Amino acid sequence: MKRTLAFASAIAVMTLAGCSSKVDRQTASGSYDYLETELQEPLTIPTDLDSPRFSREFDIPELGEGADTSLVGKRLPVRSPSLILPVVTGSHVEEGSNTATIWFDQVDDSQPLSQAVWNSLLSFLDQQGIGVDHFDPEQKVLITDWMIITQEEDSAWYSWTTTESQIGRRFEFNLDVKAHGRTAALTVDLKDYMATSSNNVVSDIDSMQERREEVDVLNQVIGHYEYQVRLEESRRIAVIRQGLRTEMGFDDDGAAAYIVNAKYDVAWPRLLLVLRKLGFDVKDLDKSTGLLFVTYNGAEGGWWSNLFSSAEEILEQGDYRLKVNAAAAERTTITFMNDESTPFEANQVSDLYSAFAEVMSEDNLDI
Repeated sequence: MKRTLAFASAIAVMTLAGCSSKVDRQTASGSYDYLETELQEPLTIPTDLDSPRFSREFDIPELGEGADTSLVGKRLPVRSPSLILPVVTGSHVEEGSNTATIWFDQVDDSQPLSQAVWNSLLSFLDQQGIGVDHFDPEQKVLITDWMIITQEEDSAWYSWTTTESQIGRRFEFNLDVKAHGRTAALTVDLKDYMATSSNNVVSDIDSMQERREEVDVLNQVIGHYEYQVRLEESRRIAVIRQGLRTEMGFDDDGAAAYIVNAKYDVAWPRLLLVLRKLGFDVKDLDKSTGLLFVTYNGAEGGWWSNLFSSAEEILEQGDYRLKVNAAAAERTTITFMNDESTPFEANQVSDLYSAFAEVMSEDNLDI
């Protein structure tokens, strides 16, 4: 009899433990007697006595404006805070903001920042199989279709059956672009929410859960954006390391120049590798204007000294300048100049062409 009673007690304890739900695990345990505590009146000090010094170490701060006063006792969830993760280069968050917002700064000039953000968001939704209910780039707003998540509910340890719940969410994304176009804030708001489980339907959630839903989807969008940036950078580096075809021609000012069969953003970093291989030191540069200030250290022991049988230097040691311009969508001009910005004569450009074109066409240059 005692063994039967002990076994039954053990089963009861295990049953109670197995019935612990997800909600229970996210609820503060212990006593809630503090909810019955009344505010004590401050100590009254007679006017003829000195007031003692009181410590304010344990003072409870005042609630902020808009705080949810219902989140007390069992209604207060015990969960880690929802934090926005600005993992994209040039992104940041504003401290103290109550909205799910991330700021992006333009670091890639290949396309407008607003276009890059919208394209990344649309790519994320497409990858997740989420439709778009409304999209208006002019009004800077996108509203998603329902995002449906199906998951198994917690059940008792002894149960052989499982039940499923579905959570549906619709979000509104707003993109606030600064006037200069190089800074933008992406904000997400939970527009609709509905959870169905065992014939129960929940459409209202508290402010903390609402923010959690917003931050969760925003972090997914940010993570997708960061992945696309890394993928594009890997592709760009692969293109830079490949050999590029070069021919002789003229720049927009009519000066003799080299024409590289590549976009400006590919030809520019590729040129830096080529110059280093040819024995040039880059002293200063400005990609926005396409100017480079370099020093040539001479052909002795250099890579291209073996290309010529003559002992005569094809280029004197000293300081030079180069001008790089985007000639077309897939072509870039490179003009060599002296230290006073006077372009090389056509015969000088022709003399340097063989060495320059060979290194520019070489594969797998070190980054």
